[in-house]
Amino acid sequence: MKKSVAILTGYIALFALLGAIHVSQGQASQGFLAFWREVWHDEQQMNFLLYSRLPRFLIGCLAGAALAVAGMLLQSMTRNPLASASTLGIHAGGYFFVVLFTIFLPSLSGQYPILVTMAGGILAALLVTFLVGRSLDPVRIALTGLIVTMLFSSFTSALQILFENEVSGLFLWGSGTLLQLDWSGVQFAWPWITGTLVFAWLISRRFDILLLGDEAAAGLGQNVTLTKILGWLVAILLASVTVAAVGPIGFVGIIAPHLVRLMGFRLHRTMIIGNIVVGAALLVGADIFVRIISKSSELPVGAMTAIIGGPWLVYLAFKMGAATRARAGSLVGKVRIRSLARFYPLVIIAVLVLITISLSFGGTRFTPITELPHELMYNRYAWDFRVPRVIISFLIGMMMALSGLILQNVLRNPLADASVLGITSGANVVAMLFLIVFPQAPYLFVPMGALLGALITMMIVLAVSARSGFQPINLLLMGIAFSAVGAALVQIFLVRNNLHASQALTWLAGSTYGTSWHHMWIVLAGLLLVLPLVLYHARAIDVLSFSDEVSTGVGVGTSKMRLSMIILAVVLSAVSVSVVGSIGFIGLLAPHIARQLVGPKTLRLLPLTLCIGGILLISADLLGRVLLAPKEISAGIIVSLIGAPYLLYLLKQTNKVQLK
Repeated sequence: MKKSVAILTGYIALFALLGAIHVSQGQASQGFLAFWREVWHDEQQMNFLLYSRLPRFLIGCLAGAALAVAGMLLQSMTRNPLASASTLGIHAGGYFFVVLFTIFLPSLSGQYPILVTMAGGILAALLVTFLVGRSLDPVRIALTGLIVTMLFSSFTSALQILFENEVSGLFLWGSGTLLQLDWSGVQFAWPWITGTLVFAWLISRRFDILLLGDEAAAGLGQNVTLTKILGWLVAILLASVTVAAVGPIGFVGIIAPHLVRLMGFRLHRTMIIGNIVVGAALLVGADIFVRIISKSSELPVGAMTAIIGGPWLVYLAFKMGAATRARAGSLVGKVRIRSLARFYPLVIIAVLVLITISLSFGGTRFTPITELPHELMYNRYAWDFRVPRVIISFLIGMMMALSGLILQNVLRNPLADASVLGITSGANVVAMLFLIVFPQAPYLFVPMGALLGALITMMIVLAVSARSGFQPINLLLMGIAFSAVGAALVQIFLVRNNLHASQALTWLAGSTYGTSWHHMWIVLAGLLLVLPLVLYHARAIDVLSFSDEVSTGVGVGTSKMRLSMIILAVVLSAVSVSVVGSIGFIGLLAPHIARQLVGPKTLRLLPLTLCIGGILLISADLLGRVLLAPKEISAGIIVSLIGAPYLLYLLKQTNKVQLK
């Protein structure tokens, strides 16, 4: 205990030093020592200190303490070391409600910000707990929280793109910022946060008993249901006040509780005190780094916490990899369709009908099918833009579906997909970096950058998760970490380079808008390169879906073949990102749907997977063009709105089967 107190005292001293550095920073400051020499004699510097820097420092302390304690309570109640307000979708739900009410009920959002953010957080928490049920499996909780977050983020992105003017002031806040122009933010937040923290400290012994397990806690006279309800409400209230004051800031709620446990604290009363200090120090320290990086413009502190927290998740995955081993098995599916000779003609007819309908819509104009040949022949706009857009949508859908199929089979993991594993995010970052560094370079640089980013990300993911045999929990951690770091870097690029927010959001959400014939040749080249190789190695891919022992026994070079197939999948993902941006879920959904219809054999599965992937993206593109014409909704958002509920349904069904 003495060692723990000594470490905590060291954190307090570090926090005091960080505070002194933090309030000395600013565009008008000449440096740490110069500021503290001059502030007592310079009225302007004193005004900066009292009305800008001190409020910023105090709101950082309050927000960091609230996020850390909220994360600690969520981890205790779910018995999941990955639980926090950001990973369980609470931040995403609160942010979505803020954007929604800002657009449609701005007066209510301004008068009752806590009620708005708390309603969104409660909705997200209820959704996660309903889908997880009585199962407390960390993989299920992490995956459910990830998908709920993606679902709310898709809604938020759609509103931001469609109502750009109404939410233009929320972009920096939506990434998390401690920027304060007066004391109003502190005056709003401190009563809620301090009061809730005191209440959490008073009932903290309930959570100590809860750690013994629900049955043991009930045997000791604990009302387990009431304790969990109180814990969830406290955590959601703390997160909601933070979102309302400074926007959604992630990873503090994951890192701080782990650091406090490493000090040796185990009782919640002492852990709450420790988390208050560590959480405040983490957020203030992250804000210091942000202001060091950019002295002339404001960067979101949420981006910095993600950059710090991403490697921490990688470290957790590496540690968990030492204690876990992969379970061998194959991906299963039911053969519901016996006669493929009768089924595939129907699929082809459906594809042709869908393509025809998609070609008939051009903005607000609909061309009857009888007039479509004349339209395409004589309307230059239709031929140069509408036709390649429809064809590219179908081909990119095929490409994403094929990438997901390869990754799921060779990694023996039904959750494997370029977007879930963070590959898409890595490709996004490097592609955008190439656009910024080489703005006048040929378009070929974009797919090259995307390919490089995807390969680097995949190499890191495989290096860390290979130790555990590619366990689902490791892959999920990698995906969450790289997606968060990638999003943070993109936010920094946007702010530092003054890129137009709505245009960047459209590309990052995944949009087929602006595709042309030269994009189609890039996509065709990628498919023609990879598809024959996949067909040639179809038998080896089937074998790889079993254990390594089985694969080696039948003469398949497991490591070399797995690496080769993963590189092919990464190439497909990188090409698709370079052309249409980030579009998730297709690589996850298409193989699942096809596997439930024709079974797991690659040669039976491949054609249907390609068709379903193409159908999903071309349908999303069509809906995005016609639902709110002449405005467009990005195809990636439509796919997420379709895919996330379907995956949540699958999780719920799987949970029911396990409970039986």
